[in-house]
Amino acid sequence: MGRIGIPNMTVPSEDQAPALSVSQLGVRYGALVALEDVTWSVRPGEILGIIGPNGAGKSSCYDAVTAMVKRQGRVTLQGVDVTDIPSHQLAGLGLKRAFQQNAFFDDLSVLDNLIAVLGSRSHSGLIGSIFKPLSAARLREQASQFACAQLVRFGVPTHYHSLSPKEIPYGVQRLLSIALAYGDGASVLMLDEPAAGLGGEDMARLVELLTSLKKEGVALVVIEHHMDLIMAVADRICVLDLGRQLAYDVPAQIRNDPRVLEAYLGKTQ
Repeated sequence: MGRIGIPNMTVPSEDQAPALSVSQLGVRYGALVALEDVTWSVRPGEILGIIGPNGAGKSSCYDAVTAMVKRQGRVTLQGVDVTDIPSHQLAGLGLKRAFQQNAFFDDLSVLDNLIAVLGSRSHSGLIGSIFKPLSAARLREQASQFACAQLVRFGVPTHYHSLSPKEIPYGVQRLLSIALAYGDGASVLMLDEPAAGLGGEDMARLVELLTSLKKEGVALVVIEHHMDLIMAVADRICVLDLGRQLAYDVPAQIRNDPRVLEAYLGKTQ
């Protein structure tokens, strides 16, 4: 496991309450155990990395946390038990996620993609549009200005805003997908392999974005195969292997854990 030139950040205070915590999380597909007895938490302003070999259960873990699959265990968001809250309601409570594959409205511009996910912040509804057209127009203009600033903040320059998402570079698409997941704000943001296919300047932009969100107090949960990145930016790392939690510690301990080395390399030091 190598390193890149990004210093590890200070771990938030142990006294700070978790923004998101999961306890004894489990997922079964018939007789197949995809995830079993996984427990972790992430605090505001902290990055939790989730790593593991292919088939380790990382995506099942994300799907379980966000109620996209039937699961065992409990999920707590900002101190509130949300285990029984359906997936489509979690975003409104502050838990949002970006998927591994980019998903855009290709018929809309980059700017309009973000406006589309802002909900009531950008849309006054049918009645408002009919009876209060001036207010609706002002709301749309305010949303456009907000979306433009938000895209720039997430590393999507203004000269891309009028283009279709499929017309912009892949690295910028990855940043756009994070911006769309975040929308107008999130207390917890879950990212599935945000560095996939990135390198060089694109990787640097991603690191800058993650660092910025962390400083603003967002709790980030990041699945990643890019070990250099996750070892550099994560405050804690949860290692999964064959659906089970192999290790859960700070990067310095994970990097030298013989169980982790064996899971990745098939041997110990």
